[in-house]
Formats: sequence, C-alpha cells, structure tokens
Amino acid sequence: MTEASDANWIRRFHPAEAGSVRLVCLPHAGGSASFYFPMSQALAPAVDVMAVQYPGRQDRRHEPCIEDIGQLANAIATVLEPWLDRPMALFGHSMGATLAFEVTRILESKYDFTPQHLFVSGRRAPSLQRDERVHLAGDDGIVREMLALQGTDAALLADDELLRMALPALRADYKAIETYRAEPGASVRAPMTVLTGDADPRVAVPEADAWSAHTSGGFDRKVFSGGHFYLAAHRKEIVSVISDRLFSA
Repeated sequence: MTEASDANWIRRFHPAEAGSVRLVCLPHAGGSASFYFPMSQALAPAVDVMAVQYPGRQDRRHEPCIEDIGQLANAIATVLEPWLDRPMALFGHSMGATLAFEVTRILESKYDFTPQHLFVSGRRAPSLQRDERVHLAGDDGIVREMLALQGTDAALLADDELLRMALPALRADYKAIETYRAEPGASVRAPMTVLTGDADPRVAVPEADAWSAHTSGGFDRKVFSGGHFYLAAHRKEIVSVISDRLFSA
C-alpha cells in the first residue's frame, strides 16, 4: 500500500484556514489534483479545497498506482481522518465520483462522520454496470478513449514522451473503475447532488438519476450542456451549485 500522508495525497492550492467547510476533490481516471485548481481559486476563501493527488502521476509518478477502488478509497479515508474536525464535503468527477461515494461510505461507517454534502459528477450510479474494457486495450485503444471523451490536453496527446509517462496511470485507473462492483444496497447518509452532461457518451441522464437509490439524505440532479468534460464550459455554474448546497442551510 502506498504510504498515506497529507504531503503525498493532499494539494491545497489556496489554503483557507478560516473556511467554514472543507471540500475534498477527487479527479477522473488519469487525472491529477491540478484539475481542481480553478475550482479551488473560485471557492476560496469561503471553502478550503483539498484536491487529492493519486499515486502514479505528476510528482507521484514514481509510486505504484492503485488498481482497486476499495483500496484507493481506504487510503484516502485514512488521510482524511485528521481533517474531520470541521464540516467536510466531497466532489468527484467520473472515476472520482465513485471514489467520493466509497470514501463517504468509509467515513460514515468507520469514523461515524457524515459529510455535509456529496457531489458526484460524470458517472453513472454504482449499481449500474456497462461492459467496459478500456484497461485491456493496447496503448492506441486508451488514446482513442481519451480522444473520444475530449478531456485530455492536445499537447499531451501530441507529445509521445509525455503520453508514455501518462499511460500507466490511465491504464491503472481504468482497471480500477472498470472492475469496480458496488456492494448490494450500498448507500450513504450524506445528501447528494448529481451533475452530468446531456451529451456524455458514458452517462445517460437516467443512469445519473439512479444515484438517488444510493443515499438516504436529500437528492438532486443538475444537467448541463456538453459531454463527459462538460465542467470546462460550466465552471461558474458548478461553483454556484456547490456554494448554494454548502451555504444555503
């Protein structure tokens, strides 16, 4: 197991010590903590954004990747334990949405800590499965998937050296999410907001709505125009949704 410590796992781009709530942000497959820099900037100083850096990428590229959602969720929950002294919410996109759900389950069951809110983006409900085998494809197959989802910097795809550095983490993440199976009846107490793109090839709106069966707290769903990475065009609206859910009570 990769060592669990704040220095390894957590990036606070705009530390907000006086923020009333912490927001833990979990990236997509192949993604890194820096994906959430704009969100951190927009929410500071009211919210202390804590972006998670998975092993096997960027400054952690020499560490072994974790190819199992359960193991990854347990490692993240362990890192978060010292931060449970203030209200906390979680936001995850794509693979990160599933991880945020599983981390929330651990926080609730192991630490008796219910997050203030759970935001899940760009991912179907845990109880729904598709036959996806990207992690078994060759390098070209993974690159085709990246192109199809339009969430990868074109400069990375054009740079063979950078691409080869990124592929191991991508393959590991795809293996983790494609082999994930939720426990029957898996649910959380935290209220949940689901966000999705209306043209996402990996998530149909009914698949997003099915998240409602996985929380005993409040549930709502927001649909935005765009594909799997609809977030880029709707950052202001998403920040507004987050702020509304965290501070409307």
